Amino acid sequence: MFKQVLLVGLGGFLGSIARFFVSRLNLTVQLWSIPVGTLAVNVIGSFVIGFLTGLSVRNHLISIEWRLFLMVGVCGGFTTFSSFSNENLTLMHNGQIGSLLIYTSLSIILGFLAVYFGYLLSRNL
Repeated sequence: MFKQVLLVGLGGFLGSIARFFVSRLNLTVQLWSIPVGTLAVNVIGSFVIGFLTGLSVRNHLISIEWRLFLMVGVCGGFTTFSSFSNENLTLMHNGQIGSLLIYTSLSIILGFLAVYFGYLLSRNL
């Protein structure tokens, strides 16, 4: 278990550093007022975790340890959106389209409401 925690932690450390550098695009690239760095992080992370999932499920080319390091650690540290996207892929593959739609909708709506109410709460302190 300790080895697994270290693999996830090291991967998360590297993924977080990569996110820091990629998300700096928000400071330099302007495209319709969209946070381009965050968008890039989410899309890149989703592509990478999808690619790794395909390799590990179809060809069993990636060991459990490498999956922990790359998928949970690096991709998780880079963006949790990639994990969210991968969970939706799993629901789709399992034919759970209703669950996929509910999970996606709730994640977006509740996530936005949570950030909004957190913001409001902080203003009243």
